[in-house]
Amino acid sequence: MEHTTTLTQHINASPEKVWAVVSDIPGSAATLTGIDSVQMLSEGPYGEGTRWKETRTMLGKQETVEMWVAEADPPRSTTVKAHQGGAAYTTRFNLAGRDAGTDLTVTFGAEVLKPTFLSKVGMALFGKLGMSFTRKALGKDLAEIAAKAESL
Repeated sequence: MEHTTTLTQHINASPEKVWAVVSDIPGSAATLTGIDSVQMLSEGPYGEGTRWKETRTMLGKQETVEMWVAEADPPRSTTVKAHQGGAAYTTRFNLAGRDAGTDLTVTFGAEVLKPTFLSKVGMALFGKLGMSFTRKALGKDLAEIAAKAESL
């Protein structure tokens, strides 16, 4: 059982500038108010295999998740994955140049890896509620990415 949500934000900056913000993992806690801290687990430039731990506070609860870049095609798209609490999370960013700016589309998906009867019931009951919180957080992230890219 998978839940996905997609949001798009038009940014008045080139795909290269937007990519610079999206791929700046060490600087993401300074750009995104939703991130409390970032701890890099790998070295070198952003690309496939880049790993880090990201700490966020959601619904009053602080959680740290290990994340990694599964795919990177600068400055067009990147896919970030994470596993937490028996679920797999995929976040895909697509950057498309439009009207002297960039449409940044983020698609977030959550999937229970080994669904039990209880986890299926939980996803059915709370999946939509969780996704509405997630949409709100993603929308805020997109607005903050836009503000940073437009200031570069």
